[in-house]
Amino acid sequence: MKRRTGIVCILLLFSVAWSLEAQVSSPDQAAIEAKVQAQDAAQKSSEPSLKPNPLDVLRNFEPAADEVYRLGKGDEITVDVAGRPDMQAKVVIGPDGRISLPLVGEVMLAGLTRVEAAHVVETGLGDYYPNLAVQITVTKYTANRVLLLGSVEHPGVLTFDGTPTLLEALTRGGLTTSVLTKTSQIPERCAIYRGQNQVVWVELKALIESGNTLADLRLRRDDVIYVPNMAERFVSVLGEVQHPGAIPLTNNSTLVSILAEAGGLSDRAGQKARIQVVNAEKGTTRVVSFNDLMVPGKSQEVALHPGDIIYVPRSGLSRFTYNLQQISPMISVATAFSYAGIL
Repeated sequence: MKRRTGIVCILLLFSVAWSLEAQVSSPDQAAIEAKVQAQDAAQKSSEPSLKPNPLDVLRNFEPAADEVYRLGKGDEITVDVAGRPDMQAKVVIGPDGRISLPLVGEVMLAGLTRVEAAHVVETGLGDYYPNLAVQITVTKYTANRVLLLGSVEHPGVLTFDGTPTLLEALTRGGLTTSVLTKTSQIPERCAIYRGQNQVVWVELKALIESGNTLADLRLRRDDVIYVPNMAERFVSVLGEVQHPGAIPLTNNSTLVSILAEAGGLSDRAGQKARIQVVNAEKGTTRVVSFNDLMVPGKSQEVALHPGDIIYVPRSGLSRFTYNLQQISPMISVATAFSYAGIL
C-alpha cells in the first residue's frame, strides 16, 4: 500500500512539473518575452552612439603627461657604452627609422623608447663584447613635430623639443589679427586630425575663458591642427582617401565632389566601399554605397552639413567609431595650402 502511495506522489510531482514547464513555454509567454526583447533592442538602437561627452573625448585623446618618449625619424641620438668611450657614436635616425653602427650594422630604432633602443644595440654588440651597458641619449629632437594649417599667420611644420601642446603650436604659428582691434583673435574652435581615422574638435575659446586646462591639450607627433576661418564651412574626410583632412563645403558641394577633392578613394577601400557620413552634432550616421554614387543624381540626395565627418573604411573593416585610438603617419589636409609649398 505504501509503495503504491509513493508511486502516486511521484506521478503527481511529475504532472505539476510538466504543467509548469508548459506554462513557461506557452505561446503567450513566448510572445511576451519576444515583445520585451524587441522593445529593449529598439531602445538600444535609438540611443545615439556618437554623442560622447566633449571633455571626455579630449581627455581620452590627450596622451599621458608622463608618456615615455619614443624615438622618431630625424632624431639625433648619442650612443654611449659604459667603460668604452672609443665606442661612443652620435647618429641621426634615418628616414627609414634605422641607424648604422660599426659591428652592429643597421638596426631599427624608430618607435622604440631609449631603454628599448639601448637593449637593441647591446644585443647587436653582444657577439663581440658581452656584458656591455649601453645608454641612448636624444641630443636633438626633430621627429617631435606637428602640422599647423588654416587661419594662422605662419602655417607649416612645427618641431618641438618636448611634448607639443595646442596653445604652444597656435602661438608659434601666429594667430590672425583683428582689423578693428589690432589684437590676436583666439579661434572659436579648431580641429585636430590624428592619422586617417581620428578627429576631435576643441572649443578653444570656451575652454580658455572657463580656465579649463584642456585648452592647452597635449599632442602627439604628426598631429595636424586645422584652424578654420570664422566664415568657412567645411567637412572632414577621413579613412581610405588619397588626401584626408578638411574640405571646404560650398552650396554646390556633393558627396562625389568632396571625395574628388580629397583625391578619390584609395585601393584599400575595395570595390564596394560603403561610405559613412557622420553628423557628429546629432550623433547620427548614414551609410552610402560608393557604387550608388556613380549613378547620375544619386550624389545630390546625400545632404552634407558643416562639421560632418565623411569616413571611407578599409575594405573588410567595421563601422567608423567617433573616437578610435589608432596612430598612423601624418596625413595631408586638403586646404588652400599645398604640401609642395609647406614641406
